Amino acid sequence: MFVDRIKVFAQAGDGGRGCVSFRREKFVPRGGPDGGDGGRGGDIILRADVHTDNLSNLFYEPIIKAKSGVHGQGKKKHGRAALPKIVKVPVGTIVYPAPAPVPRNEDDFDETPPAPEIVKSNNDAKTEVARPIADLAHDGEEFVLCKGGGGGKGNVHFKSSRNRAPVQYTEGEEGEQGHFLLELRTIADAALVGYPNAGKSTLLGKISAAHPKVASYPFTTLHPVVGVIDFDGYRRAAIADIPGLIEGAHRNVGLGHDFLRHITRCRILLFILDIAGSEGRSPIADLQNLRREIDLYDPRLSARPWYVVANKMDLPDATENLRALKQRFPGLEVLPISAEQSEGLTELKDALERWFFAGQPAEFREQAAQTAAAARCE
Repeated sequence: MFVDRIKVFAQAGDGGRGCVSFRREKFVPRGGPDGGDGGRGGDIILRADVHTDNLSNLFYEPIIKAKSGVHGQGKKKHGRAALPKIVKVPVGTIVYPAPAPVPRNEDDFDETPPAPEIVKSNNDAKTEVARPIADLAHDGEEFVLCKGGGGGKGNVHFKSSRNRAPVQYTEGEEGEQGHFLLELRTIADAALVGYPNAGKSTLLGKISAAHPKVASYPFTTLHPVVGVIDFDGYRRAAIADIPGLIEGAHRNVGLGHDFLRHITRCRILLFILDIAGSEGRSPIADLQNLRREIDLYDPRLSARPWYVVANKMDLPDATENLRALKQRFPGLEVLPISAEQSEGLTELKDALERWFFAGQPAEFREQAAQTAAAARCE
């Protein structure tokens, strides 16, 4: 089961309370107070893990609780602090604060995840965007979701010249708690965007080691699939296969709206066209509709570099449609391929390498060269 958006309840551990104790030993008159402090409660930490690909683990455990600290003891013994509760999440997880569900009665709660806090965007007054509190975009990156409560103080802290036998102590602080909305946005260098049955999954399976589901019916891909392509010089690039878009996807039509957010991190958009029109559609109209849907969903996405891959060149009418597409868009670079027949894939990989790495800064290329040289020495 693929889960990319889920609401959780997190509660950090409470701190242990302080101790009221007095030193009682032979030959030690008036030993005085010796109550120790309580231990700190455990934190709840989200850690981005490259080996975790979705949030399904939180679907079965939406309530995250850390242990509380141990109470203080006599002889100035401090209570043991609780270990942090570390929750692994996929790289690319965004955390939003979410309001608590409103109870209908004492034993009945609404489990429907409410929408996160909504604020107006600075770029467009008509666009509403959620305000995240954390964005775990790198492997190993951590975020303290809830801090554990501090331990209470024992009576040893309250002694003075006027209060030589204090019985005061403090309770441990309560740990932070709250409802949060976790949303996964797949991190990839490029995204395959196209209509259902355009051949995106077949193409991804041919040029990478990914094994997406391939079938002859629409909406075979039900969730994003990421494949990695290896290039010369020990360079890699990740490509995400996004479920097929249809007209009106920006209005939550079809499956596309649920997964359009996964392409917001991609640097390049690859539009995969059924150039043969095997589904009864015009490739030119498909490209125009896809570009329009991307622009309506987020205008910033349409401003990113994009390229066209004309698939199914082995079918009839493909050559004629390709000629018409180039005439309609003279300055557009179009790569003709046949993913099913593995034709044109070498040229496509060369173009992908050029698109991915040609525009990178000199320091990045130098670092990649040093990494490749070190790998060869090993």
